[in-house]
Amino acid sequence: MTLLIIGLLLWVLSHTLKRIAPGLRAALGENRGKGLVSLLSLAGIVLMVIGYRGAETVPLYAPLPGTGHLNNLLMLVSLFFFGVGGMKPGVVATKVRHNMLTGVLIWAVAHLLVNGDLASVVLFGGMTAYALMSMALISRAVPWQRPARGPAMNDVKAAVGAVVLYAIISGIHIWLGHNPFQGTYS
Repeated sequence: MTLLIIGLLLWVLSHTLKRIAPGLRAALGENRGKGLVSLLSLAGIVLMVIGYRGAETVPLYAPLPGTGHLNNLLMLVSLFFFGVGGMKPGVVATKVRHNMLTGVLIWAVAHLLVNGDLASVVLFGGMTAYALMSMALISRAVPWQRPARGPAMNDVKAAVGAVVLYAIISGIHIWLGHNPFQGTYS
């Protein structure tokens, strides 16, 4: 559990450093700052994966029957928001300010629905808190300049990409022994 928590803290620190310590990030310079963020992010991911996979299962709550199906739907929505956040604006980007963070938030909440153990609550609850905190920090620091509406085809491309990525992620989950199509994971 210690590695999971350290990894989560590294992830949050690396992704909020620009907002919580702008002087430090600026002093590092653009390239060194991005390099540090990338290194801390990668280390955080590795530690979260190792810590999560090695954590003892301590049940806290039993997921409701059928929540796996809701998780699957929410994962498609989550991946769509990730795609919208990484592309040129379409229609959705003009309506939702924090598309990637919205994707993280939906991803984390979806996983809390189907994983009721302590390690899952730490990981996915921590990522939920990170996404909400980042949205608040960014919104407070930078007024939103709503992007110009782009072609709706950009949103269609994000939706197609979400389905393809979902298929890949589902395959990886099945390969790891966690079939997302069971309906309930308890």
